[in-house]
Amino acid sequence: MPRVPSPAAAHIGERIRATREARRISTDDLASLTEIDSSNIRSYESGRAMPSIHSLIRIAVALDTSPGDLLEGLDLAQFRVHGGRRAG
Repeated sequence: MPRVPSPAAAHIGERIRATREARRISTDDLASLTEIDSSNIRSYESGRAMPSIHSLIRIAVALDTSPGDLLEGLDLAQFRVHGGRRAG
């Protein structure tokens, strides 16, 4: 059964794809610029995988944008921490 993308991964992937296309950069060119395998770039853009912070920064730099721009509009409630105790 295919894995359903998380809403956060799908959102970030769409932002990466839209920015890449606006810059008229191919997936293969972005992969070359970032030294990230093109299959990983495609997985990020489709929402099948979540880029690490390191990869997100490399992608942002290659696309001449900021990591914040790629995260813009992300619903932070998706990352709510449940249970456990606060440190301190």
